[in-house]
Amino acid sequence: MVLVASLLLASAAAHADETPTTGKPADSDKATADAKFKESIASETEAGWARAPVTEAATTTSHVITAGGRVMKYQATAGTLTIRSEDAKPTASVFYVAYTLAGTAPGTRRPITFFYNGGPGSSSVWLHMGSFAPMRVQTGGPEYIHPAPYPFGPNPDTLLDKTDLVFIDAIGTGYSRPLGDATGKDFWGVDQDADAFTRAIMRYVTKNGRWNSPKFLFGESYGTTRSAAVAYQLQDRGMALNGVILLSSILNYGIEQSGYDQGYISYLPSYAATAWYHKRLANPPATVEAAVASARVFAAGPYAAALARGQTLSAADRDSIAGQMSALTGLSADFIKRANLRVDLDRFQKELLRDQRQTVGRFDSRYTGVDADAAGSSPDFDASDTAISGAFIATFSDYVIHELGYKTELPYRVSAYGLKGFDWDWKHKAAGGQYPQNNPNVAADLAAAMRTNPYLKVLSLNGYYDMATPFFATEYDLGHMMLEPAQQKNLSFQYYPSGHMIYLNPAALRQLHADLSAYYDDAVAAASSTVPSGTPAIATTGRAAHTPAPGSRKMNIP
Repeated sequence: MVLVASLLLASAAAHADETPTTGKPADSDKATADAKFKESIASETEAGWARAPVTEAATTTSHVITAGGRVMKYQATAGTLTIRSEDAKPTASVFYVAYTLAGTAPGTRRPITFFYNGGPGSSSVWLHMGSFAPMRVQTGGPEYIHPAPYPFGPNPDTLLDKTDLVFIDAIGTGYSRPLGDATGKDFWGVDQDADAFTRAIMRYVTKNGRWNSPKFLFGESYGTTRSAAVAYQLQDRGMALNGVILLSSILNYGIEQSGYDQGYISYLPSYAATAWYHKRLANPPATVEAAVASARVFAAGPYAAALARGQTLSAADRDSIAGQMSALTGLSADFIKRANLRVDLDRFQKELLRDQRQTVGRFDSRYTGVDADAAGSSPDFDASDTAISGAFIATFSDYVIHELGYKTELPYRVSAYGLKGFDWDWKHKAAGGQYPQNNPNVAADLAAAMRTNPYLKVLSLNGYYDMATPFFATEYDLGHMMLEPAQQKNLSFQYYPSGHMIYLNPAALRQLHADLSAYYDDAVAAASSTVPSGTPAIATTGRAAHTPAPGSRKMNIP
């Protein structure tokens, strides 16, 4: 009995020892299986994670277009440029689409132009799909584009007859992305952005052998801010430009600050043009040009002087100024006086057609919108923006994949707005400045570029109905670069019956092409001259002084 009991106790002890031992491997196996499953999911996610390429990618397709009575064979290249830090570390992949005439080889002297929109934080889909590329969205007057299918086809006003075209997307927009441990914030600022574009342009020029080509920048809106800074940076790094084209400009953000009256002065001619277009003037002149001319004189003279007096302006003078403003802008004198003679843009947009329960657009004041509340103080939306967005975005999304053949899993970002960390750094170290500016005035950079390169031609393109970047503000900014007479002759202006995106107006687009054709011819010819335009000739014994060839039709700054 004792022996049996001993055996039973030994067996029980053995089983007691086995229970935790056999349990542990089961738990361990489950944990291992969970870890392997999570690792598998992570690997699958990692494999499917779309990233911008570090190695530059490019897809080239061949096309043909007939424009201006000329048949042009061209190549379209959609690809990426890898920009690097000073120690050659890749920092960003920059997406571009280039259009070059067939047969263009490295070393060519054919002009090349780099295009981009602004924002800041916008892709270049607007210029790309609407302006001078060989294909464009077919737009009409100030009207809403209907839903799909959208009119898209050959562009008879393409600039391919004058220059190769490269459209570049800012980092964080389009398919452009930071690389490695770089983040969007490394590029989202006035100087950071200008540096990135400078590097991208230099990379494209080097990669494609375009150092000997006449080179131009073409920026729209904030893109003009970028162009002014990039022009100086490129030249500071050894790349001299032939021209800078400023479409719907904003160069000096300092005068936009609250408490400064220059903004109100700058808007008044645009208000007059808008009132003229919508037939709100009691005694309208025959043309928008005449309406604007009168408003310019008043804004720079009596109006500026009255605002400068601030609260010390007498009641009689206040009444007089309000009456004159009313005649020019279509707003009531009473409304103007209640606004202290300072009518903000959003109030003007809402007030001009209030009796018709309509608002006017900001990008193009010819467009009208309808708000839910006609008694409000500002529009609910910009009618000129919503009117075109769908067509441009949808058309590009189809075109880049199915016609240009560019393949990527990345989403195309029309804008960087709303992205984590998108908070633009507005500080700017201007050329020759000792301290950073809190609000950039890049006109100083452009002026420095024009002084150091006496061949640099700057062309300002302006829409009368653009109330996002009013033309009178552009005239002020460019007119205060303190250029010498020789450099002033390199600065010219053109005006069109259109809004911010001048090219949306087919008639204006045709005139744009004509004006730009003359501009390119003039700028390229000037680079071949032994003496820059406007530079006094050096007297030499026995040889006649050089006389510069006459320039293209243009309006020089007063």
